[in-house]
Amino acid sequence: MTKLPIYMDNHATTPVDPRVLEAMLPCFGTDFGNAASTSHAYGWNAEKMAAESRNHIAKLIGAASKELIFTSGATESNNLALKGVSDVYREAGDHIITQVTEHKCVLETCHYLEKKGMRVTYLPVDSTGLISIEGLKKVITDKTILISIMFANNEIGTIQPVREIGEIAKEKGILFHVDAAQAVGKIPIDVEMLGIDLLSFSAHKMYGPKGVGGLYVRQKNPRVRLAPLFSGGGQEFGLRSGTLNVPGIVGMAKACEIAYLECAQEMRRITELRDRLHRGICAKVPDVLLNGHPTERLANNLNLSFQGVDGESMIMSLNPFVAVSSSSACMSGTSGTSYVLKALGLDTTRIQASIRFGLGRFNTAEQVDAVIDKVAEVVSKLRELSPVYRKK
Repeated sequence: MTKLPIYMDNHATTPVDPRVLEAMLPCFGTDFGNAASTSHAYGWNAEKMAAESRNHIAKLIGAASKELIFTSGATESNNLALKGVSDVYREAGDHIITQVTEHKCVLETCHYLEKKGMRVTYLPVDSTGLISIEGLKKVITDKTILISIMFANNEIGTIQPVREIGEIAKEKGILFHVDAAQAVGKIPIDVEMLGIDLLSFSAHKMYGPKGVGGLYVRQKNPRVRLAPLFSGGGQEFGLRSGTLNVPGIVGMAKACEIAYLECAQEMRRITELRDRLHRGICAKVPDVLLNGHPTERLANNLNLSFQGVDGESMIMSLNPFVAVSSSSACMSGTSGTSYVLKALGLDTTRIQASIRFGLGRFNTAEQVDAVIDKVAEVVSKLRELSPVYRKK
């Protein structure tokens, strides 16, 4: 018997892996100390756990442990990276390059920086969500201090050519920041090989707890300097003051350890499930279009438009059988169409007919088949009521 609702919104958040929860539990009991309390065993133990966790997390992205700053999540990490760079390097230049399909926390931070006098170039994307490498090269100036491009998009799953961007940034002496919230734990990442100077991520996107994340900050070739967002006790090398969230950090480390050992096998399995879902829906439902890049995409992402169907109506009709979404969680409850799909050049009708399926570690083939049947049933009923859809 399939448990309902079937969860397929893993881009928004993932369930905590039981192994992660098990690792965290002692931090709420016997190991409750403050990592900054250096005068007794409780503090020493907490400090040791944080240090060991830092090593596990850094290993997943090919970084040194001293290059990792603990934060509350990718939103804070992105803010620290962009605002921190603009503050410190302002005399060197006032120009930042990003793209129109970045997460809201990057776009809103860029808008904030524009009000402070920074100039921001928002690169367009093609119909699959990719930026143009030649287009990037053309907008670089001698005042460009930072390129900020996300690794993989949270709505359409498109994976950007990060290595090529990193090579360009290094050649020009420009810092390169990557929002990798959707990529860490799903795509092999080596910050050295990819030429990344700053990388943001969140634990809750990879089966860890909410409220904790990290920012990789390169310490050599070049040594990246940042202005902190918070003032306080000087924790995290002076870049992120505040008592460390040791339970969250331990949980994030366990999630990273699991990803390091199991990512390749897991992504193969999830890719098979995603393709099974895509084939099954297309076999039973006509007039379905894929949004995003057909191959350069996250293994767990499937963003589809169902002609003649309103996406929000479809989501409501699928409830309580399956949990899906029509856009990123940060846009949920807001009016208007997806700015990501709009940037691809899609018309409003197709955008409003889109659904995002985000598969994950705990989805099964049985669940996929059940979702296929339910989607076919719901689409058929909605199309019968649609004044615009006509069967061919």
